[in-house]
Amino acid sequence: MIDSDSNQPQGKLIIAIDGPAGAGKSTIAARLARRLGYVNLESGAMYRALALKAIDKDMSFADEAALVKLAEQSHIKLEPAVGGNRTLLDGRDVSSRIRERDVTEAASHVSLHPAVRAWMVAHQRAMGAGGGIVMEGRDIGTKVFPDADLKIFLDADAVVREQRRREQQQIKGEVASTVAAELRERDRRDRTRAASPLLAAADAVVIDSTKLTEDEVLDMVEELARRKLAG
Repeated sequence: MIDSDSNQPQGKLIIAIDGPAGAGKSTIAARLARRLGYVNLESGAMYRALALKAIDKDMSFADEAALVKLAEQSHIKLEPAVGGNRTLLDGRDVSSRIRERDVTEAASHVSLHPAVRAWMVAHQRAMGAGGGIVMEGRDIGTKVFPDADLKIFLDADAVVREQRRREQQQIKGEVASTVAAELRERDRRDRTRAASPLLAAADAVVIDSTKLTEDEVLDMVEELARRKLAG
C-alpha cells in the first residue's frame, strides 16, 4: 500500500516532470510543489523504498513475482515536510537510507520489471487523481499520467549531469569516482527497458538545463504552470 499524508486539492493541475538521472528532476519538482502549494509525489522514492525492503530481506532483484508480492505486503507513505518529503516504509523513516548508493542501484533493477511498474503506477494514479500534485520520474507523462495538465521533460548534457551528480556526492562525503560509468549504465537501462522506456511524451515541453541554473529552470516551469492555471 502507498499513500500520501495530504488530501489532494480539487481543481488543480497534475504536473509531470520526466527526464534522465542527474537532470535535476527531484529538486525542481520539490521546489515547484512548494511554490504552488502542491504535493510532491516522488516516484523514485517509492521504488527506492521497495528496493530497500528487498535488500533487507536479501531478495533477488531479478525475481519479479517475489518483488510484486513484497510490494503488496508493504506500506510506503510519503509525508510532506520542510525541505522535502519524508519516506516511511512500514512506519520506519527511511528518507536518508533510500538515497544511499546501494539502494539507488537496487531501485534501478527493481524498476525494470513490468509487473512491479504496473503495481506502482496503479498506486501513483490513485494518489494523484485529485490533482494539485507535481510528480517526477521517468514515465510519468507517458505512462502514469498520460493526461497530465502539464508535462515537462527535463534533460541536460551527459557530462553536465555527471558533474552535478559528482558534486552532490562530494557534498555528502561519498566517493564519486564511478559516477560517469554508473550514470551511463543507468541511462542505458532507462532508455532500453521493455516496460515504459525513458522518452519525452509527444506533448511534453522539453527543457535542456545544460546551460541553465536551477533557479532559471524553476522559473520557466513555474511560468508554464501558471499559464495553465490561468487558462
